Amino acid sequence: MSSSEEEVTALLRRWRNGDEAALDKLTPLVYDELHRLAHKYIRRERPGHTLQTTALVNEAYVRLVDQISVDWQNRAHFFGVAAQVMRHILVDYARQQTAAKRGGEFHKLNFDDGLIVSRERAAELIALDDALKALSELYPRPGKVVELRYFGGLNNKEASEILNISETTIERDWRFAKAWLFRELSPA
Repeated sequence: MSSSEEEVTALLRRWRNGDEAALDKLTPLVYDELHRLAHKYIRRERPGHTLQTTALVNEAYVRLVDQISVDWQNRAHFFGVAAQVMRHILVDYARQQTAAKRGGEFHKLNFDDGLIVSRERAAELIALDDALKALSELYPRPGKVVELRYFGGLNNKEASEILNISETTIERDWRFAKAWLFRELSPA
């Protein structure tokens, strides 16, 4: 583990134990990585749609700060939870958007910078979320691997640390989950 990973892990534990100063020190260390994760989500949007990274990061950060009771294992665990939070923000918004009866092709979410997603993309995101939920119910570990790798942007090593399994098992679960999700999401 690098010194920055160790520092983040130590600050997470201090924060969990009620040290507010640890949160102040933690914020600049994790913000850029949270921004990178959010940007990864946004890159998946089709061209021409505006989904602002900063709005997603800020909303995710607010929700993460409210989770002080989490027993943070390490830096990778924090970013795994952050990825899950971002996914839920996007899926909740997509569900809200598809339920709207009016509003044209786009619908704005009132985050700091605004969050705009196409109705087509919202339906895809909801379908992926539903398929991932089904996968996780039938095969919990591969479902968690998808969440950590795809949504969290973690590599095999980081995911194996969080799940406490080998990198080989992570890779096997990843291949299985991709095939399962492909089958579920394919038309016909």
